[in-house]
Amino acid sequence: MVGRAAPGLGWDRVRAALARMDLLLVVLLMIAVLTALQPQFFLTRENLTNVARQIASNAVLALGQLLVVVTAGIDLSVGSVMGLCMTVLALATKAGWPALASLAAAVALGAGVGAANGLALTRLHLPHPFIATLATLNVARGATYLLSGGVPISGLSPEVRWLGSADLTVFPGTPLATAIPISFLVVVALYGAGTVFLRRTPTGRHLYALGGNPRAAQYAGIDTARLLVLVYVLCGALAGVAGVLLAGRVNSAYPTAGIGAELDSIAAVIIGGASFFGGRGTPGGVFLGAVIMGLLRNGLNLMNVSVFWQQVFIGLIILLAVYVDVLRRRAAQLES
Repeated sequence: MVGRAAPGLGWDRVRAALARMDLLLVVLLMIAVLTALQPQFFLTRENLTNVARQIASNAVLALGQLLVVVTAGIDLSVGSVMGLCMTVLALATKAGWPALASLAAAVALGAGVGAANGLALTRLHLPHPFIATLATLNVARGATYLLSGGVPISGLSPEVRWLGSADLTVFPGTPLATAIPISFLVVVALYGAGTVFLRRTPTGRHLYALGGNPRAAQYAGIDTARLLVLVYVLCGALAGVAGVLLAGRVNSAYPTAGIGAELDSIAAVIIGGASFFGGRGTPGGVFLGAVIMGLLRNGLNLMNVSVFWQQVFIGLIILLAVYVDVLRRRAAQLES
């Protein structure tokens, strides 16, 4: 039973590929519709580069959220942890720390908060990740306000900003010259590493087994407590990376950063084909889910749709995605 929980074998792999094809068709359809609605603004190099830069932080958050959701958990704290890591990054930079040390401190802080989440579940035996991460959400947000004094911290050094603001120009000096954000390349590298981790390593396969059938995973000798702590550490560290990318893009850390970002990350994960019930989901699908979220926000902004209505649309999308997940689970139960 443990082996069946991991994707990449037989029919599970075929279904995952078909799901990604469906998502790719959705992306292409959205591009076509937005191009028709905003022909002068959407399909331009400047706007597409802007979309790639904007989706970077949410895509990194979503990758961490995927690791948690695969184990049938959830991390509500990722947005607040991202904001806290941004603040620590800015304060370290202002204190004269070297750029590399400031960046490392931000990511390490995220990993530390993630470890606290994991230990709360495995050592304190809290009944559900919702409770532990909801508590951490409030602690991290409060700490962000305390450290920042409730005001933005701007003026980051160019070295600290580089990952979130710099571009790599391909085909320079030609009509095809295009700027690719470094932050987007970071996302691609992280998703590549995430795919290898989940598909090609025993630990990754154990995560699917844990989410698919926790009791069977324990009977198979898998150290489920260690896995849960690892998952939340990785999720927290990725929230730190997301904070680094966002701080670099906006050249500041602000105390409200990341409010609601956990919902966007959850939406990307569920749209990407992962299941709240655990045991299913791929980085490729979640990446497309993050792209869909980014295209949706960009299109609504180009059409001057109020940010309040944008929240309504995103909430409805989350509701629809979860309902589709429930239908998929029912269909799988009928097949078995």
